[in-house]
Amino acid sequence: MPQRPVVPVVVGGDIGAYALLRAFHDQFATRGVVVSRIQTRPFAHTRIADVRIADVEDADALVESLVSLAQERAGERLVLLSNADWYVETIIRARDRLSPHYEIPMCSLEAFERVSSKEAFQADCDALGIPVPQTVPVRFVDGAPVPDGELDALTYPVIGKASSSAEHHYAEYAGKKKVQHLETRGEVDDLLSRIAGSGFAGTYLLQEFIPGDETQMRSLTAYRDAQGVVTMLCTGRVLLEEHTPGTLGIPAAILTEPYTDAMDAMERYLERVDYRGFANADYKRDPRTGEHVFFEVNPRIGRNNWYATAAGADPAGHLMADVDGEPREQLRATHEVLYSVVPLRLLTRYLLDVDLRARVVRAAKRGVARPLHNPADGSLRRRAVIAALTLNYRRKYRKHYPQPTPTGH
Repeated sequence: MPQRPVVPVVVGGDIGAYALLRAFHDQFATRGVVVSRIQTRPFAHTRIADVRIADVEDADALVESLVSLAQERAGERLVLLSNADWYVETIIRARDRLSPHYEIPMCSLEAFERVSSKEAFQADCDALGIPVPQTVPVRFVDGAPVPDGELDALTYPVIGKASSSAEHHYAEYAGKKKVQHLETRGEVDDLLSRIAGSGFAGTYLLQEFIPGDETQMRSLTAYRDAQGVVTMLCTGRVLLEEHTPGTLGIPAAILTEPYTDAMDAMERYLERVDYRGFANADYKRDPRTGEHVFFEVNPRIGRNNWYATAAGADPAGHLMADVDGEPREQLRATHEVLYSVVPLRLLTRYLLDVDLRARVVRAAKRGVARPLHNPADGSLRRRAVIAALTLNYRRKYRKHYPQPTPTGH
């Protein structure tokens, strides 16, 4: 008997959620569902997905909404996905309630917690010989920061970020950013005081800053199936990151490049933690050594996942092969593609390396992979919204990152 058509259900609403649903639509001609808190601009007037409004920030309410959605669509083959840590965690913790209704190709809770903890990640990388930055974890005990190491031993500037972005998602304090760039010990003390005042009970990390701007950053997307085979690997050079407080550090443009050492390292890491599903790694080339230094692995596909689809890595196809129990040989994407959500002229303005800028312009002439510019979803109203959304990046960069710098900060 032939398989029923798959209906992807993605919790989120951002560009990455749209890109993932577009990948399914392009591959399988299937209309998906996005579950989000509000009607977001990436899904304005879309033809490739139904929009389901739900309280996605409350774990119990989200699970209830997903169960209700599945009951309404009884008989359909639903596959549940997300590209945000806190939604993935909610889904995994509620797997017993959701699995009667959905196929959930995600890792176990144990693997999620191990990967989400940047401390555990560093320990695993140390055991595997994968380079990581010098780090001092800071815990919060009775409302006070307690460093596990000497803050004065760090070389400034340093990078600050939560060990678990899922825990940090719900913390509220003045000046909150996904990633903090801290120039002095005084700035560190001030930030830790504000975090402590929020009641945050997780672990915050202070990390050595690897020299270089964001063009030294790299992104890696992988998929490991239920049989323990890493079937898909795609790497790319970050050209420009987003700079608004809530999206700081998320790549806005990537040029795909094959980095064999990083792919090998990721494959060893995913095997060590017995991972299943999509994973996304952030790492950076250290100009002092030439090594790729790994910062973290996220237990889900990235917001910028369209670069992997555009490079031929086919995330939707690899996921469905796994769900259907069809073995696949490993694919390592090598095709050069320029992925971008920002206007080309804005992008090239931030590329200080003349040779890299020329290479990006050449790649752009072959076409730019823009996830929201979808020929199958091109009504006039939608095209107007997406054009405005794209041009709005000029305003955001003018406000938050008006001039390129050697550090990207």
